[in-house]
Amino acid sequence: MDVHVAPSHTDRFGHRAWWVAGAALLAVVVAGAFSTLPGLLTGPLHEEFGWSRGSIGLAASVNMVLYGLTAPFAAALMDRFGIRRVVVVALLVIASGAALTTVMATAWQFTLYWGLLVGLGTGSTATAFGATVTQRWFVRRRGLVTGVIASGSVFGQMVFLPALSWTVDHHGWRPSLVSLVLAACAAAPLMWLGLRDHPADVGLEPYGAARHVPKPAPAEGAGRRTVAVLLASARTGPFRLTSGAFAVCGASTNGIMWTHFTPAAHDHGMPATTASSLLAAIGFFNVIGTVVSGWATDRADPRRLLAAFFALRGLLLMCLPLLMSATVQPPMLAFVVVFGLLDLATVPPVIALCRDFYGEDGAIVFGWVGAAHQLGAALAAYGGGAARDAFGTYTPVWMVLGALCAAAAMLSLLVRHSSPALRQA
Repeated sequence: MDVHVAPSHTDRFGHRAWWVAGAALLAVVVAGAFSTLPGLLTGPLHEEFGWSRGSIGLAASVNMVLYGLTAPFAAALMDRFGIRRVVVVALLVIASGAALTTVMATAWQFTLYWGLLVGLGTGSTATAFGATVTQRWFVRRRGLVTGVIASGSVFGQMVFLPALSWTVDHHGWRPSLVSLVLAACAAAPLMWLGLRDHPADVGLEPYGAARHVPKPAPAEGAGRRTVAVLLASARTGPFRLTSGAFAVCGASTNGIMWTHFTPAAHDHGMPATTASSLLAAIGFFNVIGTVVSGWATDRADPRRLLAAFFALRGLLLMCLPLLMSATVQPPMLAFVVVFGLLDLATVPPVIALCRDFYGEDGAIVFGWVGAAHQLGAALAAYGGGAARDAFGTYTPVWMVLGALCAAAAMLSLLVRHSSPALRQA
């Protein structure tokens, strides 16, 4: 299929598409801040309620599973009801779940409020949301914009994590949740003002397009369409291979690092605030790595990029037990920099593969691939806590995840590449 690109004079940041992308980035930043809390809450909840780390990890696991399962349905709902409506409702659901968490008294309530409500809300503002915005509003710079929006989740972690950690240490865990509730409530009206569902709504063409693109009619049967896309894509090799690799991605990032890195560092005598600062630093380099990955995805074979990212990540995780100590040493700083560059760098290549193979259904397909990512994250979040309870150390977890990353690198290379798509620099 030919891609018509507008002349170079359209290559400017004054196009409305960049403002829509900026609004989408803000929503992802706010939602991303909520993923930082499970690691900070593990210790306080264990001390206050006497819950095991496994039961606390269960709530985080439910959150991650629903985060993944919601994304493809949210992408279809955006085709039916529009991006603005879905995102505003999602932010309000996130705020409701977090607010209820402050008054919980039992572990099952934590699973319900944090696992179910916050999981549903954050899943609706996941990377499938960014893929939908990019696909509708951009023809050129898709890889770059995808990387920028995807980096918003870890940027949110980077921005909020140090302050949340300090708040937990000095004022308890409830005030930290309240601050995020207020942030989500403040973002909702901004999304209503800043987001638009399609360029045609404001009389524009997508960024880089040579001609006007009419807005498609609302897609009926969002649920049926989402399931139908899953059933069709699940019969294809690229979907199965990419989903398997992305499940490992989730296990080796969200599932273990954002949930268990702080407790693991604390086991070695490192203060929780220091460990949280290291996670925030990982988030900083994550932003750089994801944007660079998006730029590279516009120019290189996504399969090879994925294989390289996974192989390097696996080596880092296997080395991590040797780097843990009570104080921050230069090798740990090197780990933070390199792991941060690799952490979310897998997202732009996977989105590009979904778009290349599945066309207009690419955002929904990526939502299902993202569900595999979150399933892997959930298993690691629960399994990591259970392993710590059983063995008294996280070392076996790092070893297993390193080996799985090596397997994911091989799966990435096995994906058969489609006929070359025209990538715009």
